[in-house]
Amino acid sequence: MSGVITWLGEWFFWPPFFQLVIAPGLVAALVIVIFILWFERKAAARVQMRVGPYNVSPRLGGALQLIADLVRYSFQEFIVPFTVDRAAFITAPLLLLLASMLPMAVIPVSPVLPYSYTWPNIMKYNLLLALALTTLSPIFTVAAGWASNNKFSLIGAARESFMVTAYELIFVLALLSTAAPVHSYDFVKIVEAQSTWKLMALLNPPAFLAAFIATLLSTSGFPFEIPESEHEVVAGPFTEYSGLVYGVEMGAAYIKRYAMSVLMALAFFSGWKPLDPQPGAGVWSGYVAPLVVVLIKATIIMAVISFLRAVYGRYRLDQALHLAWKILLPLALLGYAIGLVYGYLGVL
Repeated sequence: MSGVITWLGEWFFWPPFFQLVIAPGLVAALVIVIFILWFERKAAARVQMRVGPYNVSPRLGGALQLIADLVRYSFQEFIVPFTVDRAAFITAPLLLLLASMLPMAVIPVSPVLPYSYTWPNIMKYNLLLALALTTLSPIFTVAAGWASNNKFSLIGAARESFMVTAYELIFVLALLSTAAPVHSYDFVKIVEAQSTWKLMALLNPPAFLAAFIATLLSTSGFPFEIPESEHEVVAGPFTEYSGLVYGVEMGAAYIKRYAMSVLMALAFFSGWKPLDPQPGAGVWSGYVAPLVVVLIKATIIMAVISFLRAVYGRYRLDQALHLAWKILLPLALLGYAIGLVYGYLGVL
């Protein structure tokens, strides 16, 4: 019996399964996204002198409102209009959710073997792999808008395509600037090169600022909720969606924001530090504890992003593209140049 329990424990904590399905994967993502949605509503209400969610679980500050919303979405009918491309219309939201989660499979949350190297031959390039996987989800957002065969959906999909070309290069350059000082694309080496005060965010603020704003651009966070602008295009690419599938599509943006926040927590805020798990550490001290530290840092980053909803108005598409190409791209290039200088001088 003990052998079976041991086998089940090893299988449960096997990094490819645990990281993609449990944490920092789907289960942890859903829990954190629920908290962030509640925090976003309450923070916006407080800034704008409103109450926010309250009637559902008033003693908890309306914390269960998101559960009530999930139940409501679950029992609403999912309507498939006759004019849509049925196969693409139905599969795009599911593929969007899956693509938003894929970076979790290659993100290390501990320096301890075997938890940090799921596939030893390729994980030394996990930064490049994670960046490549973050670029997949916009494909399905555009596909959903195109398959809807609706003018508002098409406008939203076109806006999404414009935004993708603007933010992807910026985010990639910003993250690569953290690899240059340590001469490696391995997140473990990038995290281990940092200390409590020697953070990449402090050493290279232009790169961090570019990555932070690019995350807002890529996940339609305010003030860049441009593809789904309800005042102009109803709900953008998701106009024709209803019920639980609509919730899946809208939630996928938050899950992608969560994934990108985990990337920033590792690249700019020293990941699992101040913990320093030693080789041979067990599952709890060598895997779970560092994971919790990474998730706390990612949650704080997401909370800051969500707070911006309360204090900024929405940008127009041309304003967002101007910001991306004329300000953020030079900023990201400056951050990358700073990273190269640090690498040449051996600062880390």
